[in-house]
Amino acid sequence: MIVFCLVIFNCEDKQSQKKTPPKTIDSTQVKQESKRLKTDTITSESTKEFLLTKDNAMEFFLQYDKEHKENKVRIVTDYGNIDILLFNETKFHRSNFIYLAKKGYFNDTQFYRVIENYIIQGGSTDNREVIRKRRFIGKYLLPTDTKRGFHHDRGVISMPSSAIENPYKLASPYEFFIMLRDVHELDGDYTIFGKVISGLDIADKIANVDTDDSDWPLQNVYIRRVEILE
Repeated sequence: MIVFCLVIFNCEDKQSQKKTPPKTIDSTQVKQESKRLKTDTITSESTKEFLLTKDNAMEFFLQYDKEHKENKVRIVTDYGNIDILLFNETKFHRSNFIYLAKKGYFNDTQFYRVIENYIIQGGSTDNREVIRKRRFIGKYLLPTDTKRGFHHDRGVISMPSSAIENPYKLASPYEFFIMLRDVHELDGDYTIFGKVISGLDIADKIANVDTDDSDWPLQNVYIRRVEILE
């Protein structure tokens, strides 16, 4: 099991930092280091639970896409709601987001990296229970899907690369970021899989909260849940 954490940025280089590509949090640089979970006793029943892996994830989401056509979700926060239209063109990433929402994965995760007029990045946390959820969903990555004509414009939702050794920039399926300005330098590296259709002002409000030097909000900004709208 991998414990994810934030990439730490130098506070004296705030302007260049705002151009830094989104990344998943690196387990060697935790803001609030969580103790490693003790190895659980795995019962014969739990071994029968379906887990996503690098070998079965793509086939699973290919089939899931055929049976689950929902493409509108609501991210519920204490600051207000952000409604997202998920693109059918990026079906693996859309299906992945719907699947995780239905599994309740996003409940009580956080926007853990926020930069004013640039980005809010969420879907992770230093909470052990959320980390435990990942363990029982699976360990897998998603391929980039960047040739659909979308650009990293203000309001799009995209998926960061995994922090592990990853020359092909495979996406970390549990995390996402919302752009607050146009940054086309990110095109081609990260998969855009939706856009904000309501609540972009809420995203701006979240981006304006006080943060520490690693852009983690001083007061945690929770994603209470992700609701399926249609």
